[in-house]
Amino acid sequence: MIETVLAVAAILYLALQIEDKLSVPSPLSLITLSFTLYYLLPEIGLARDANQFAALVMLLLPILLIGDSLELRVADLKEHALSLFYLAVIAVALSVLAAIFLGGWLFAQYHLSMAAIIVLFAMVLATDPVSVVSIFSKFELPHRLKILAEGESLFNDATALIVFVFIGLYALQGGEITAAYVGQISLIVVFGSAALGICFAYLGLIMLKTTDNRFAELMILILTGYGAFDLAEHFYSMLNIFGAHSHLHLSGILACIFATVTLHHQMTKQTDAEEKQLQNEEDLLLNESGQMKPSRQMIASAVAKIRVTIDEQQRHLRTKEDIQLLALVANTMLFVAMAEIVDFSLLLQYKKEIIVMFLATTVIRALMMAKFAVITNQTEKMTNVNFRWWGVLTFAGIKGGLSVVMLMMIPADYQHLDMFKAVVIGVILLSTFIYSVILLLIIGRNAEVFRKEKEAEHHA
Repeated sequence: MIETVLAVAAILYLALQIEDKLSVPSPLSLITLSFTLYYLLPEIGLARDANQFAALVMLLLPILLIGDSLELRVADLKEHALSLFYLAVIAVALSVLAAIFLGGWLFAQYHLSMAAIIVLFAMVLATDPVSVVSIFSKFELPHRLKILAEGESLFNDATALIVFVFIGLYALQGGEITAAYVGQISLIVVFGSAALGICFAYLGLIMLKTTDNRFAELMILILTGYGAFDLAEHFYSMLNIFGAHSHLHLSGILACIFATVTLHHQMTKQTDAEEKQLQNEEDLLLNESGQMKPSRQMIASAVAKIRVTIDEQQRHLRTKEDIQLLALVANTMLFVAMAEIVDFSLLLQYKKEIIVMFLATTVIRALMMAKFAVITNQTEKMTNVNFRWWGVLTFAGIKGGLSVVMLMMIPADYQHLDMFKAVVIGVILLSTFIYSVILLLIIGRNAEVFRKEKEAEHHA
């Protein structure tokens, strides 16, 4: 176990050094170093099989969501609500419809049912916000572009998981899919998860008022995010306690995001109010110091209030940095674990299917983003998307660990499970390397233009 801790720390250190010195995104370095470590020291590991990996993802996923959600502000979500709704909901739904029409032709030899096609494509539509944030952090990009890409990555996961569980798996296990069912279950899961997350956020706010300790504040953030996630995933247990005898569970991803964003919004509102109060105290202090006989008591009171406000702002900032560190460690652990579950012989056996799926999902995503660009340029209610932004949004669709979690939900006796495993893991690896490189090239070649667009936002 100590060797595993040393390995995770060493890999993260090297990945961060490579990112700083060579501008190589940490996910690329992490996955390369993780595979190298595994083949040099196979006894060091975190997950011996795919089931253990899926359990590890479920354990670490909330901290990754909390870290990413802290970057979102309610004002930005309101401003870009229509755009994010298209990217995270409409685009996913249209992609699934495209998959239904294409899946039978692309995988004709397997004679996949519509339910199987939905399950397969839903797994590779889920994106990885960690990789996107890591790449974006190294460049000066327009704030609106970052909100679109990072927000889509977060909410896209929830939509893909809802499609996978409540439509794909439901149909695969014999359930009947109707328009009424899809509409009803979507509304229940989305609004139920949002309400649950917001309730946990306000519980977190009550707890925050009981402490001024930075580490206690960190624990409250973790309790809020993990609590919302866990209760949403096991919502049926609570219903059964009250005699409802239901198997309904909500979206842990959505609940965690709403809990964290709401809690962060309320903390930010308080900080902004204190910032205003700080400015008032500074003005009062300056005015009093200009008097012939300034009041020592008033000056001392103003200085004390300023000190308290600054201390609180710094505590919130350090708490956010602590969460980001935990998210980095969690991401490293996931890549180390992923190296253990990859069966290269299985990938080679299904190499054609992997390439076909990778190309198909890339083309579908490019078309969805192109459609989005056309729509945004025809309305003033959405941020206009130019060709450069279209490229960034297209290749920001890097896949991650959530896809493997979905994979583990498929019944073990399903006849095409090996093919599904190979395709999902193969697409994750290809997208991590190929999308990341293309994304770096697009941003790097247009770095000056993006910098000017960012400056223009500040002057607008």
